[in-house]
Amino acid sequence: MPTTRLKSRRLADRRMNNWTLQEQTISCPYCGEGISVLLNPEDVGVDYIEDCQVCCRPIEFLVTENEQGALDARVQSELDC
Repeated sequence: MPTTRLKSRRLADRRMNNWTLQEQTISCPYCGEGISVLLNPEDVGVDYIEDCQVCCRPIEFLVTENEQGALDARVQSELDC
């Protein structure tokens, strides 16, 4: 495969990864339970709130993205805000 084709393919693969939901396990800041969440690349840099699936208390999320396109969620309780 020519070099330019390979670079184009890698760029296309990265773009595709940047638009797919990514699963992450977080710990509820209230009850400590591990909860599986889906992170959306469109939410990078946005604060939003989801209720814990176990204790139903509100968790504040901030989604960030690293250089490789992997998403990470920082979570905190309302009390930590």
